[in-house]
Amino acid sequence: MVNVGLSYEGRDIPALKVGVYKPGEPAPKRKTLLVTGGMHAREWISTTTVNYVAWSFVTSYGRDPMITKLLEHFDVVFVPVLNPDGVEYSWQVDRLWRKTRQGTDVSFCQGLDLDHAFGFEWDGAGSNGEPCSESYGGAKPWEAAEAVALANWARNETTNNNVKFVGLIDLHSYSQQVMYPFSYTCDTDPPNLENLEELAVGLAKAIRLSSGEAYSVTSACEGVVAGGGDMGRSSRVEVGGGSAIDWFYHEMRAHFSYQIKLRDMGSYGFLLPKENIVPTGEEMFNAMKYLGDYLLGNNGIERSNQQHSMTPPAGGVFSNPELRRVKRR
Repeated sequence: MVNVGLSYEGRDIPALKVGVYKPGEPAPKRKTLLVTGGMHAREWISTTTVNYVAWSFVTSYGRDPMITKLLEHFDVVFVPVLNPDGVEYSWQVDRLWRKTRQGTDVSFCQGLDLDHAFGFEWDGAGSNGEPCSESYGGAKPWEAAEAVALANWARNETTNNNVKFVGLIDLHSYSQQVMYPFSYTCDTDPPNLENLEELAVGLAKAIRLSSGEAYSVTSACEGVVAGGGDMGRSSRVEVGGGSAIDWFYHEMRAHFSYQIKLRDMGSYGFLLPKENIVPTGEEMFNAMKYLGDYLLGNNGIERSNQQHSMTPPAGGVFSNPELRRVKRR
C-alpha cells in the first residue's frame, strides 16, 4: 500500500502498487501503469471497478500466465478514490455530488472538478470561470488539492523512485466509451494517434467479447454528454483543458492514457444497481488483460486468442461497432 497524498479535508488518498521483483537483481527503471477511479464523487462504479480489477490482478498472479508475466515486467498502481471528500459527501448528503469539497470564491458554490484542475492547457474555458458550474476547475491551475497530490506523487515517482509511467486508465461513468487524448482541443492530434486508436478499439473489442456490451471509441474532446436521458454528441461537461489524461500523456509521457466511461448507457446513469458491480469489473479486467498483452508486445492478439471465457453474443456473430468516431473538427 502507498499513500498518494491528502485530500482538501485531510483524508488519505490510498493506492495499491502491484508488481513482482526478482530478489538479488538491481531494480531497473520500472514501467508503471496507473489506474484511477473516484475522481467524480457520484461515479461509484469507477471505485468498485478499480477495486475489482486490483483484486483480480493479485489473485491471477501465478495462475494466469499473461498477468504473471505482466507483473514481472510492469508495476500497476491502483487508486480507487481520488476524491475521498466528494465521495464521502455523496454517501452522506448528496448522492449526485460531482466535485471535491474545496471552497471557492462563492461561499454557496463549493467544490472543484478535478478533471479540469491539472495544469496542462488549463485556461478555465471548460466551465467559463463559474464556481457554481459542475465543471469548475478553480480560478487557476493546480488549485485543487487532490490534483496537486496526484501530480506531486507522480513526479516524485519518476524523479526519485526510478518509475516510467507508460499509461493512465482513468475510470468514470457513465456512457460506455473509451476516450484518448486530447481533451482540451480537437484541433491537435497526439503524435501516436494511430496507436492510441488501435489500442482503444482493442480494449472496446475485449469488453464486447467478454460481456456483449458495446463501448464506443472516440477522442476525449468529442465524446457524448453523460448526465441526462438525451445522450447526443455535443459539448461534454468534461471537455476542456486541465484534464488528467492530457497531463499524464504530455507531462509524464504516459503515451497510453485513456479515460474510460463505464456502464451504463443512461437507463440508470450514476445510480447503477449493485448487480452491475461484478459484470462491470469483469469486463474491465478483460480490457486490462488486453492492454497488458499489448504492452508486452503481443498487440493484444495473443490475449484474445487465449481468452476462452470470451463468448460471442447471441447469434454467434460479432459486429464491429467499437470505432464510432465523429468527423474531427
